[in-house]
Amino acid sequence: MVVVFVLVALVMVGVLVTANWYVWRRLFRDTTSAPGPVRRVGAAVIAGGWLLAVGALVAERAGAPFWLQRVLAWPGFLWLALSIYLLLAVLAGEVVRPPLRRYLERRAAARRTQGAEQAAASPVADTERIPAGTAPPKEQPEASGTPGTPGPGSEDAPPSPLAVPSRRLFVSRVVAGAAAAAAAGTVGYGTYGVLNGPSVKRVTVPLAKLPRAAHGFRIAVVSDIHLGPVLGRGFAQKVVDTINSTQPDLIAVVGDLVDGSVKDLGPAAAPLARLEARHGAYFVTGNHEYFSGAEQWVAEVRRLGLLPLENARTELPHFDLAGVNDVAGEDEGQGPDYDRALGDRDRSRACVLLAHQPVQIHDAVDHGVDLQLSGHTHGGQLWPGNLIAGAANPTLAGLERYGDTQLYVSRGAGAWGPPTRVGAPSDITVIELASRQA
Repeated sequence: MVVVFVLVALVMVGVLVTANWYVWRRLFRDTTSAPGPVRRVGAAVIAGGWLLAVGALVAERAGAPFWLQRVLAWPGFLWLALSIYLLLAVLAGEVVRPPLRRYLERRAAARRTQGAEQAAASPVADTERIPAGTAPPKEQPEASGTPGTPGPGSEDAPPSPLAVPSRRLFVSRVVAGAAAAAAAGTVGYGTYGVLNGPSVKRVTVPLAKLPRAAHGFRIAVVSDIHLGPVLGRGFAQKVVDTINSTQPDLIAVVGDLVDGSVKDLGPAAAPLARLEARHGAYFVTGNHEYFSGAEQWVAEVRRLGLLPLENARTELPHFDLAGVNDVAGEDEGQGPDYDRALGDRDRSRACVLLAHQPVQIHDAVDHGVDLQLSGHTHGGQLWPGNLIAGAANPTLAGLERYGDTQLYVSRGAGAWGPPTRVGAPSDITVIELASRQA
């Protein structure tokens, strides 16, 4: 097993090194005519970016001093996002490069043909005939230089090789500049979208067992806030304000609230105490809580006024609300326990289950749950990460049905790692329950 792990690690490192060499080659080597400071600076930028990125990841997981995490997180995580889109943009440039070179070659050939035609059409002076009554022209002294050597203004002088870059160099610079601009613009726009706060989605979910009295019941679902060294107290306040503006009947925080300890992030999470809903705010753990001290965070959210559902259920007036721990808790003996949360309930009542990961839907189906609310996937967060996240989860985002159970997956309010989203905007979803009896 160790040998397999080492081989996989070596392959991954090899792929990473090759990809970065390719980006360096296209952005710096191919855009310069000879070795020099530009190539060295490019190598330093790429190597330094990855050192910061690895440092940010290690500092977060190792529980380094919070000030150090914050120093490393912004440049390191943004470099992760930028490197992805630099690679994609440079690869896209391979498609543009050949037709651009052919276009330039055709244009140069057309200019040469046009110049030759103009030269052939112009009249040639007859130097042998001298008009009557005029003196023969005096011989002009030769221009400076040896006989037969073109003077400084001679049309036969070869153009300076430094005057214009070669066509290949010109194409490389155009493609590299466009790739860098596209990557920077994509990351900048995606980062602005996250920092600007999540938008509100509204989804109506009909439940067969829901009584008419609960028709229109609104649940504000928020997941994957990921408070940490990048997203702090100000971001938490934006999330709280957005949730409260929807005036929900109940709030469901379905995991991955934080990336760090209560000691470091307690002040950042403090705005959660101002969440407002008629039937309260509930919380279940996500996998990142188990990287951050799940027991301490469960106690902290309870102190802030949220109600943790640790493999537990509460009976609301018109339906049951249950919650199970995340599967990551199994390593600490705190994994999901569906029998404890759902085993003895009245199945004639509708049941809504809070479970962080979509993969938990199969146990929900077995226990007769009507609706499961989840997060975890971020909708892929950074395209084309949606392809990987979609393959690893039964539902990437949105509402789907599994037998008699419906699953809704939120894309989440925040972001993990790079504070950037591309093709997967953040959201807070207001689920409006609908009774078929209404």
